[in-house]
Amino acid sequence: MSRHRWLWGCALLLIGSVGAVALAFLIVSLTMSGEDLSMSGLGGRVGLVELVGDIDASESVVDQIHRMERDATVKAVVLRLDSPGGGVAASQEIYEAVRRLRDEGKPVIASMGGVAASGAYYVACAADSIVANPGTLTGSIGVIMSFPNTEELFRKVGVRFETIKTGKFKDTGSMWRPMTAEERALLQEVLVNVYDQFIGVIVEGREMDRDEILPYADGRIFSGDQAAQYGFVDRLGTVDDAIEMAAAMAGLEPRPSIVRKIRRRVSFFDFFEQKMNPMGRIMGSGPRLEYRLR
Repeated sequence: MSRHRWLWGCALLLIGSVGAVALAFLIVSLTMSGEDLSMSGLGGRVGLVELVGDIDASESVVDQIHRMERDATVKAVVLRLDSPGGGVAASQEIYEAVRRLRDEGKPVIASMGGVAASGAYYVACAADSIVANPGTLTGSIGVIMSFPNTEELFRKVGVRFETIKTGKFKDTGSMWRPMTAEERALLQEVLVNVYDQFIGVIVEGREMDRDEILPYADGRIFSGDQAAQYGFVDRLGTVDDAIEMAAAMAGLEPRPSIVRKIRRRVSFFDFFEQKMNPMGRIMGSGPRLEYRLR
């Protein structure tokens, strides 16, 4: 074998080895990032974003949505909701991220699981269409703000608090004294304003008249079947139905390749702390406005 052929053989072997290493690195990277590997994805995929549990923060879900937006192979997105809602600001940030995704031309279908109420319904209103199971619990349209009152407890143990403040409303919601009538009126104005924002989102997203919404927007819950009758969801179906709808809207095959972006796993201890220590959360972070099913 001539030296020239030998050099060409070595070069081809080197190129093949580098290519194999690069492919292996790509596979590992995509696997670690939570990507669903499929060659059919080259023709277009449907992204699946999961919003599960209380909406206490928006960063993780918004990051998933932004990654779906940047992924050119993702042609449509299904937003899977299984949440009782949560913080107003976090719900609004996720809603805006979904709206931006739609503005980029990617269809979005909201799919409701067991519960998709209050803040989760707020988020769903940003989608092109909403699909619910007949037994989904949804609704709970309203705003809530909670304050602990430990005045009697402090009195029993002999603890008193002295407060120095710059205005009469500065310590509104203090847990060591009852709330005054003025403070209640002030907070009620804030809640009504945020409530009106919720109604406005439904009016825009669902193309419903305010008068159609208000009879059901008093905090009550209703089933997915009732929500369809009232006009709050578009159709009844499963998450698979939502995926097929998204694929059809994007011009893909009925059974498209699905891609998920990685999300933080919630441990048993996270769940236990969240459900069994609501007082600790309120006292630790302070009261906040919530679109939440109670």
